[in-house]
Amino acid sequence: MKVLIADKILPVCAEVLRRAGIEADHRPGISREDLLRAAADVEGIVVRSDTRIGEEVLRAAPRLRVVGRAGAGVDNIDVPAATKRGIVVMNAPGENTISAAEHTLSLLLALARQIPQADRSMKAGRWDRGRFLGVELFGKVIGILGLGKVGREVAARARAFGMEVIGYDPVLSEDVAARLGAALVPIEAIFARSDFISLHLPLSAGTRHLIGREQLRRCRRGVRILNVARGGIIDEAALIEGLQSGQVAGAALDVFETEPPAGSPLLALDSVILTPHLGASTQEAQEKVAVRIAEQIAAYLKDGLVANAVNVEGIDPKLLPALLPYRDLCERLGRLLSALARGPVSEVVLEYSGAVQEYPMRPLTASFLKGFLQAKLSDPVNVVNAHLLARDAGIRVLETRAAEPQDFAALISTTLRGRDGTRSASGALFGKREPRLVRLDEFHLDAIPEGSMLIVSNDDRPGMVGRIGTALGEASVNIAYLSLGRDRSGGRAIAIFNLDSPVTDDLLSQIARIDGVLWAERVTL
Repeated sequence: MKVLIADKILPVCAEVLRRAGIEADHRPGISREDLLRAAADVEGIVVRSDTRIGEEVLRAAPRLRVVGRAGAGVDNIDVPAATKRGIVVMNAPGENTISAAEHTLSLLLALARQIPQADRSMKAGRWDRGRFLGVELFGKVIGILGLGKVGREVAARARAFGMEVIGYDPVLSEDVAARLGAALVPIEAIFARSDFISLHLPLSAGTRHLIGREQLRRCRRGVRILNVARGGIIDEAALIEGLQSGQVAGAALDVFETEPPAGSPLLALDSVILTPHLGASTQEAQEKVAVRIAEQIAAYLKDGLVANAVNVEGIDPKLLPALLPYRDLCERLGRLLSALARGPVSEVVLEYSGAVQEYPMRPLTASFLKGFLQAKLSDPVNVVNAHLLARDAGIRVLETRAAEPQDFAALISTTLRGRDGTRSASGALFGKREPRLVRLDEFHLDAIPEGSMLIVSNDDRPGMVGRIGTALGEASVNIAYLSLGRDRSGGRAIAIFNLDSPVTDDLLSQIARIDGVLWAERVTL
């Protein structure tokens, strides 16, 4: 396996990959043309913020399985396009938390006391003591937009300076915010009350230009604004107007709408402190993210273990050994029902009961969808894009937990609904490892869902299994295992044969023509 490291990342990233037995091609500053050529034979790509991984790169990388961002933000990666192609997108959040928080505090102090401006003045030979009148942080209100990992560390350090901390976060509860020492307020109160506003939100459609002309007009006159999160959260044109009018007393920016911000009027404003995206630029942070992303990519490529993925649910490594047999069972059920389904499917329902409820449902459902869709779609299907491909196909996917205990310690029941009716199957694990098919439609049985299988539904009358067995024997097809079920005596029955060799088209037609056989299907699992 081979991974391309496309940006300036510490050598320890390549070292960790090589120790895991993965070839690492470190190409810092790689050109676009070389990137497209190099992507052709790699399973993984690692980037920081310089290299963009978009549709063009993804098309040029047919073997690509994972893209890793050595840092938190993934706005330079086309996540929807990667997801559709079944490519995991990972990041390394939290490893640069302290560095980003400390950089924010550095800018906060520099902004309050005009330290860069005073430094420039001194180096120009001046002694302008009266010009650089600062403000104290003590007693001031800092409004923090986004109380995630970095925002929380900034809040703790701001409190140490005696600042009043108020915060806005779209998902945080008031109780959690109170434990952080921050008063959770509506976003309008951040604008109205804050002396300093510090941004710690991701860039998204909902946060782009979150700070614009209207928001700045609602701020206290003389507000100071910091952004060590993502460029684009602030409308830079509106910020420039606010700085020029005095509505905004100063700004400290580490990130920009266009990086680098060549030709931006911000470069000419003395009331602005600018740094070139240095929030995570400490030796400690860079080493941690380099190691973390390499370890995550190696774990995924070698063992299928997903951690810190932004487009697929990760699994706690401690749960993985117990979860893998259930994922295998779900995929087998999906492949089985895919072979038996007739006509388009509009709805898939998965019901989890018993001990399996202790595990996350989404990875199990993704495994079922992978098995179900693989034979139906020309696009590659895996657990990363299975949910998306099902949605694109117009299939509604429902997950439920059974309220009442079943006859098994853990049971997974699956149902397909479509124009041509309903098909269902249930599976369980024997001895916590061995998959079993315990129900198919209305029939209860004990079948092994593996290898070449022949499934026959017939009238429940004497001699039916013998006739089918004779046909198999005459074709030199050996029966390895047989499971039987019926709805009632004299009603309908089902037989599932595990065979040592597959059933041919002619043999399947011959068995389907046996008097009393209602239908016959072959499945390979």
